[in-house]
Amino acid sequence: MSVDAATVRRIARLSRIALPEQDVPVMQAEINAILGFVEQLGEVNVEGVEPMTSVTPMALKMREDVVTDGEKAGKVTANAPQSEDHYFLVPKVVE
Repeated sequence: MSVDAATVRRIARLSRIALPEQDVPVMQAEINAILGFVEQLGEVNVEGVEPMTSVTPMALKMREDVVTDGEKAGKVTANAPQSEDHYFLVPKVVE
């Protein structure tokens, strides 16, 4: 895949990058080189290779999944400037 000068101008406009007309051919060559490298990556045989998120094997620490009482609404709203029936009261900001 390769891009033409019109595509380079469009990419620059969408990216909000000021690209002088004399720099369009240079940018076109750079984008085409990047796309060529990406196409080379598609040729690599990765069959049997597991996807990884890190270069070192890691496992997240898991906490025990237990049901808690959750009856702490009074403690949660204790420091609120205003509350009613365990709900925070806030001033109306939308008319």
